[in-house]
Amino acid sequence: MPGNNYCPSPTTPRTRLERLLRDRELRKSSRVSTPSEEIGDTLSEADFFSQDSILSCQLSDEQQDFEGLLEGSPPQRLLVVANRLPVSATRMADDAWHLEISVGGLVSALLGVKEFDARWIGWAGVHVPDESGQKALTEALAKKRCIPVFLDEDTVHQYYNGYCNNVLWPLFHYLGLPQEDRLSTTRSFQSQFDAYKRANHMFADVVNEHYEEGDVVWCHDYHLMFLPKCLKEHNSKMKVGWFLHTPFPSSEIHRMLPSRSDLLRSVLAADLVGFHTYDYARHFVSACTRILGLEGTPEGVEDQGRLTRVAAFPIGIDSDRFIRALELPKVKESMKDLKERFAGRKLMLGVDRLDMIKGIPQKILAFEAFLEENPQWREKVVLLQIAVPTRTDVPEYQKLTSQVHEIVGRINGKFGTLTSVPIHHLDRSLDFTALCALYAVTDVALVTSLRDGMNLVSYEFVACQAAKKGVLILSEFAGAAQSLGAGALLVNPWNISDVATSIRYALNMSEDEREKRFHHNFMHVTTHTSQEWAATFVSELNDTVVEAQLRTRQVLPVLPIDTAVSRYTCSHNRLLILGFNGSLTEPVDSSGRRGGQIRELEPRLNPELKEPLKKLCGDEKTTVIVLSGSDRSVLDNNFEEFNMWLAAENGMFLRLTSGDWMTTMPENLNMDWVDSVKHVFEYFTERTPRSHFELRETSLVWNYKYADVEFGRLQARDLLQHLWTGPISNAALDVVHGGRSVEVRAVGVTKGAAIDRILGEIVHNKNMKAPIDYVLCIGHFLNKDEDIYSFFEPELPAMTHISSRATSPDPYGYASRGSKPKLPGSRTPKSQAHLMKQRSLSTLERSNFGTSSWRQLGRDDRASSASASADGAAASSSSSSSRGHEGSSVLDLKGENYFSCAVSKKRTNARYLLRSSSDVVELLKELADTVP
Repeated sequence: MPGNNYCPSPTTPRTRLERLLRDRELRKSSRVSTPSEEIGDTLSEADFFSQDSILSCQLSDEQQDFEGLLEGSPPQRLLVVANRLPVSATRMADDAWHLEISVGGLVSALLGVKEFDARWIGWAGVHVPDESGQKALTEALAKKRCIPVFLDEDTVHQYYNGYCNNVLWPLFHYLGLPQEDRLSTTRSFQSQFDAYKRANHMFADVVNEHYEEGDVVWCHDYHLMFLPKCLKEHNSKMKVGWFLHTPFPSSEIHRMLPSRSDLLRSVLAADLVGFHTYDYARHFVSACTRILGLEGTPEGVEDQGRLTRVAAFPIGIDSDRFIRALELPKVKESMKDLKERFAGRKLMLGVDRLDMIKGIPQKILAFEAFLEENPQWREKVVLLQIAVPTRTDVPEYQKLTSQVHEIVGRINGKFGTLTSVPIHHLDRSLDFTALCALYAVTDVALVTSLRDGMNLVSYEFVACQAAKKGVLILSEFAGAAQSLGAGALLVNPWNISDVATSIRYALNMSEDEREKRFHHNFMHVTTHTSQEWAATFVSELNDTVVEAQLRTRQVLPVLPIDTAVSRYTCSHNRLLILGFNGSLTEPVDSSGRRGGQIRELEPRLNPELKEPLKKLCGDEKTTVIVLSGSDRSVLDNNFEEFNMWLAAENGMFLRLTSGDWMTTMPENLNMDWVDSVKHVFEYFTERTPRSHFELRETSLVWNYKYADVEFGRLQARDLLQHLWTGPISNAALDVVHGGRSVEVRAVGVTKGAAIDRILGEIVHNKNMKAPIDYVLCIGHFLNKDEDIYSFFEPELPAMTHISSRATSPDPYGYASRGSKPKLPGSRTPKSQAHLMKQRSLSTLERSNFGTSSWRQLGRDDRASSASASADGAAASSSSSSSRGHEGSSVLDLKGENYFSCAVSKKRTNARYLLRSSSDVVELLKELADTVP
């Protein structure tokens, strides 16, 4: 990397995969050319080990300078933000602190990685109320490249002990939410969540204070789920990644959390979201889809055109440190003592925190079942269980400790002898050398976690087994099962007999099979190291930002409201074409699901738009059309009070609010297909809860927006296959698959096909003489109906396909493409005819619709479309057949006066984008303010 600003050179590979492969090769070549001594020449007894080994060790300032671990500052700075700093601080005097480095998996992951320069931001674990103490601690930590966040005692109590440990941690490990009686020492959920947000803002303030342009900010774990949003609100260009070190539960578990939506949206503010396994990433995407109503893609989660990349990054360990440790004299001596101590017996090992999720009782009960079923092994095997105490002041953990002790005592009393016992249980941690020696002499390692983010004890065991080639029995509920499953024996820890059977199989496994299984796991552990994990995450984060910048260049520009209003005021005959659903309707919370479906079944005009619409409709220079796929009654109910034109069912029905409905549907329109399609839609509505269908006069629509996302998608696929091969296989119909709807309509029924006839009728009705010189077209239309955007494009060649503009090398160079179609009665030279846009019906449309004449309908007429057409035929005027061509001829539209806007759509033929219906309200209010 050339510097803090991650700017790819001109030779940078163009695809994301090519860039990531290039970075991977550069990292490999860099490590080959750099001696391994850069991290440490020798391994002392106080070496580091990773997070799940939990056998903590500490290095004094004299033993190891933390700054020395990160010598050789790389060009790009990395701000690592975690709840706790890798430092234990002890106050020696008012202005003196003693610091000890407590190195876990995160620190080990960054050792030897030379692509960036790490700075650590977090809580030091101590309460420092006075400014002098804070200043002294800050200066001391600065020498260790650490930056403290000072939290008061109440915030720590509610944020860390309350929300993090009592709410998020149990939920993420499938233990459910705590009951109120378990929160006697804390306050309510809401006060804890408020403290959680307050603490995250305090972390954000420190990050913003020390951030420099080009820095990468890497947020860690469930303690800081609110942090990405805080950082992005302060600086949207900041590179932010977030990684979860625990499991992420399924959406059905996560949805129990009262603050579920807030946390998800906060995490989605990050550029890259990482998890240990694909399962956790899949659960996160599913939660965003089902709870927030967002779109999940293979790359991540998409919201309003912005993509948050979600991926799996399995963490590893520093395997070389464990391998080299086996050569230390003290480790060799410990190995010799252990072999003599357990001579003639197979050694099984368990290393865990004494925690509910580690499955220690299940492990011991399975070992008891194994001894009962295999009496020949009772004198030949021993289980050594290291259980490191944690949270000893919590009643649940005290109860767990007593339970484990009781089971161990019962089994030793049942199967033990005067000289030996089958289980050796230790309620303490071991130092690094003793742990490495124990790993090396073990025959079978037993990991029975009930739910674990990764569990790196299994990695450490494999790294130390080059000589012994022992067997790993691994819980399928540990994240490590995704990586080491091929070489390990996977078990369900809840199935005691299954675990007992696996113990017997492991002890009797042939040497050849043991070697094959070990080789597979050893290759993974030594290649997927913690350093590679950290480098890969930061590399992908940098590339994600690059990819987002490339994607932003392809996204439609947001409508320049000031320009649209300015051109509106300078024009003389304006046309406003407004969609209804999703544009003028009341906003419906996509994530709420509470009442949203009922409100959408009866769409209502946004109350904020009533006054702006009245002013715009009262302007003599402005013609307002509401063009919708909804039926006539919906538009009548919402727009009766306005002086505007209503076009229902994609323009098949039209009326001025002071007049009667008219239609262009031909008398011979074949609607025989309606009954067969209706039966199909009824069937799928019955099979798909919370779906519904609408029977309109020219179409049928099946909507599954509020159904289960995955099930609705599968049902829609089945529905489409049935329609295409069944009742409409040979009919002249269009099947339109929307975002979460399926619509069947007659061929040629589109908004673009109807607009020319609509304009012709409006010109005739208003006796319009001045040309239309300003058009604003806004809507959340189906792709099939986006031909209306192309209809008004100046000088679009007659035979050009609708999507041709999207592939044009200059898609936004509209200002130079003004055209001046003639008023009624003028003639266009043949030499210029090919430049005129074809605004009349296509051959196929003519064959289905015959003429483009309007026929009046009774206002309350709700008969079928064919009958309505026949009944209204007598009311057709003699001049109506020519009105369909008056619409295109009255346009004198220059490129700078045409504004087509799609509402909350990322793929569209429109020129501009409006992010939501709220933007529509803002635009129409500003337009209305210009009306005198």
